[in-house]
Amino acid sequence: MLHRLWAWARSSFFMPVWSVALAATIFAVDTLTTVEVSIAVLYVAVVLLSTEFAGRRAVMLVGAACSVLTLLSFAIVHGAQPDTGSMLRGLVALVAIAIASTLAVRNQTITARLREQASLLDLTHDTVFVRDRNDIITYWNRAATALYGWDRDQAIGRKSHDLLQTEFPQPLSKIMSELMRTGYWEGELVHSRGDGTRRIVASRWSLQRDPHGQRGAILETNNDITERRSAEEGLRKAQAELAHVSRVATLGELTASISHEINQPLAGIVTQGEACLRWLGRPVPDVAEARRSVEHMIRDGRRAGEVVGRLRALSRKATPLHTPVDIADVVDEAVMLVRSELQMYRVVLSVAVHKPLPCVRGDRVQLQQVLINLLMNGAQAMDRSTARLRQLSIDVAQSVDDEDARTRVVVTVADAGPGIAAADLDQLFDPFFTTKADGMGMGLSICRTIVQAHGGRIWAANRDGGGASFHFSLPTSEKQPA
Repeated sequence: MLHRLWAWARSSFFMPVWSVALAATIFAVDTLTTVEVSIAVLYVAVVLLSTEFAGRRAVMLVGAACSVLTLLSFAIVHGAQPDTGSMLRGLVALVAIAIASTLAVRNQTITARLREQASLLDLTHDTVFVRDRNDIITYWNRAATALYGWDRDQAIGRKSHDLLQTEFPQPLSKIMSELMRTGYWEGELVHSRGDGTRRIVASRWSLQRDPHGQRGAILETNNDITERRSAEEGLRKAQAELAHVSRVATLGELTASISHEINQPLAGIVTQGEACLRWLGRPVPDVAEARRSVEHMIRDGRRAGEVVGRLRALSRKATPLHTPVDIADVVDEAVMLVRSELQMYRVVLSVAVHKPLPCVRGDRVQLQQVLINLLMNGAQAMDRSTARLRQLSIDVAQSVDDEDARTRVVVTVADAGPGIAAADLDQLFDPFFTTKADGMGMGLSICRTIVQAHGGRIWAANRDGGGASFHFSLPTSEKQPA
């Protein structure tokens, strides 16, 4: 209520009236009273009031008018024989009016320049607002109104985090500590609009310090990235869907291998069961041998269960879960699933794991998919080759990246096939590019997508002795698997 009353009192109609009334009052008091003080100094207030509605030239005219009123009152009261005290009081009043007029004009010039500079912030599409040390909004640009729905009058004077219901990516105290230390902070925030909808913004904060280095105002600029984040989430889901389809297609290709892997332990269970019956069917049952047969049955049953479990993991459609993973276990599981298929291609597989290895952070099923794709590609490449030796190798080792000096685990799958044409190396991981007559060109592209989503990279090269090698590196995890 008081704010509205003050705004009404400062309106362009009433301010000139207040100024004229105050000037008349000062003139009457200065002329009609005999108080030995410089009443005319109060004309400074008239000059300051005039800055609210008058331009620079008009303010100087108001100052001149106040000076004329001061001289007129002096002439009426003191006539042609003024005393020294009254002359000094009059001179002080005239000097005060002159100084006030000059400073008022200068302040208007500076204010006009600042307003002109501030108006440029209304031209940007970025939301810009300024908040003081108590997080109270002191400036609010047009883009902020467009994004959040509150106009300047509604936003200025409000606490920004309360107005926008800000969700922070980390505790606010930690953000402010970084801002005070570096003078800058950048991150993603979630804000509420006036209609209650939530928007994701890329936010940048810049801190202004006073001459003593203490915290001053904070300039905050925000870009709305809600649609971009939604598109990225849609792309991530599409890539996960494509990876799932690729896994199912790979399982279809490995049907014979999978059947063999399951049939082996099942046949073992049957054999051991028959042996157990024979040991128990003797005139004097051999309990020890029967117990060993049952233990073998349990072992083969668990092995069959593990195969089925891994197949279910590969075939199910689930959100990727990044946890600490032992890459050596991933290699063992992938090899188990393709072992019979490699035997059909008459491939000799060798595995070298250089331990100890740090864990990587990733999704176990997706990493298995990468390895299975690379192993099957190597086997099929050698099947098309006339070379008699079909050697396929997996090498897992720890390495330090030259670019960021970060420890990584590098997995290499090398074959003895015909190698890769030089013209194909640059496009080998592009979607729908394939060197196979019946290929879809999605396997290596999906491998690259999976590896990059894990913060790693994948590449291929020709070997000096013939054949090709595929390498992918993954950053290590600070945590160990549970």
